[in-house]
Amino acid sequence: MDLAKLVSVMVDRDVLLSDISGPGRAPKRRVGLVQIPTTAGTGSEVGTRALVTDPSSLNKVAAESIEMLADIAIIDPVLTISVPADVTAATGVDALAHCVEAFTSKRAHPLIDGYALQGIELVGKYLARAVKDGTDIEARSGMALAAFYGGVCLGPVNTTAGHAVSYPLGTRHKLPHGLANALMFPHVLAINEPAVPEKTRQVARALGLADYNGVEGLRDASVAFCASLGMCMEIGSYGVPEADFENMAAEAHTIRRLLDWNPVDLSRQDIHELYKAAS
Repeated sequence: MDLAKLVSVMVDRDVLLSDISGPGRAPKRRVGLVQIPTTAGTGSEVGTRALVTDPSSLNKVAAESIEMLADIAIIDPVLTISVPADVTAATGVDALAHCVEAFTSKRAHPLIDGYALQGIELVGKYLARAVKDGTDIEARSGMALAAFYGGVCLGPVNTTAGHAVSYPLGTRHKLPHGLANALMFPHVLAINEPAVPEKTRQVARALGLADYNGVEGLRDASVAFCASLGMCMEIGSYGVPEADFENMAAEAHTIRRLLDWNPVDLSRQDIHELYKAAS
């Protein structure tokens, strides 16, 4: 879907990705754009951003423009029925992360909070069911709506540290985007808890984790939530070596467009510790 967005504003024009990367630099779109998601994860079908990994720098390059907002988004949960359980789980936690990071962001907004919290509640209600039985159309529908709400959150608010620290797992070690976010989600949720305790409690209640005790208890409970969906929650099991944590932390720390809105100011060492906790 992101590629389609880029093509829609670059077609028949002599422009490079570098010419339109960043906010508001895309030229006026002269063709129609329809977005049809086949997973319940990114919410990109209702977003104005397109992200591409630069193969030379391994950085995520983001282009953002209202010109890349689709004319129509067709969200049909039937298209997600064939998604395997492991992909359903990972992309579902990605949708969850979109909602949670927007909900707890420094630039959170009451109007967007409503969409975010509904998305979180839908994940808590339906994700495990969708993983267990991919033909459960009610669960698939609930997750499609959750991903949509997450996409709505991305436009005016966007994500924060969870996505920033997950990007090196994808760019450097080729982990799928949803899985990378799922692996880091519990650790960022926990480290942010002291800055946004009431909102974190709302998140925990929606996910059935209300009985956690302190930051470490929240980390353990949210790791267990993700593990209950069938995911191995140790990044080392996916071939991510501890020797690269320092470089990963340095790369993630430069993603200021996300980190500057995180409720807690994370240093490079803080990010390094997050990777160690996830290992």
